[in-house]
Amino acid sequence: METIVKVISTEYVTHDVKRLRLEKPEGYVFEPGQATELSVNKAGWEDKRSPFTFTSLTDAPYLEFTIKIYAEHQGVTNELGKLVAGDELVLRESWGAIEYKGPGYFIAGGAGITPFLAIFRQLSREGKIAENKLFYSNKTDEDIILADELRSMLGENAHFTTSRQKDSLHDQRRIDETFLKAEVDDFKKHFYICGPDPMVLAIAETLEKLGAHADSLVFEK
Repeated sequence: METIVKVISTEYVTHDVKRLRLEKPEGYVFEPGQATELSVNKAGWEDKRSPFTFTSLTDAPYLEFTIKIYAEHQGVTNELGKLVAGDELVLRESWGAIEYKGPGYFIAGGAGITPFLAIFRQLSREGKIAENKLFYSNKTDEDIILADELRSMLGENAHFTTSRQKDSLHDQRRIDETFLKAEVDDFKKHFYICGPDPMVLAIAETLEKLGAHADSLVFEK
């Protein structure tokens, strides 16, 4: 299925991350944590598709995406960064393996926070977010996407780390075996992981080594 939808609004939420809100086709459905493939509807770009995660609530009257713009790559995200209200995108069906299965630990790297935004917003609305904890790694403080909203929803359970800023306001440890041993109280809970592929695979392997069951690890395989 392919549908042409118009951009309703665009705005930057960090120096290189943009929030896009699009028209929502009647009957279009997705679950928090899922994604779709988007293309820019203009000559030469209609068939160049990239996956992006929904960050809106499922019953919102629009579709929202929170997208890191890689201007230096001259690819799809660079084109998305140029869009303004009224421009068009090609929208396809929703898909994805990331879904909420119960309280646990969310581990994100960079733009890997996006599937968790929709899940946290839904849990927050339902009053079910309290038993979840976030470990969120970025290069610098200014790279943290929607830090204030995450703190508002999760309180002290929002744990930010940075890897390339010596004067960071946040934890500067890597999210590795030593970190997980220190910060995880219960390896029998669910673990939700999203970020660069090498990070996801390394963390999943480490969690299993530390006692997490393979069936409790939720990530795109």
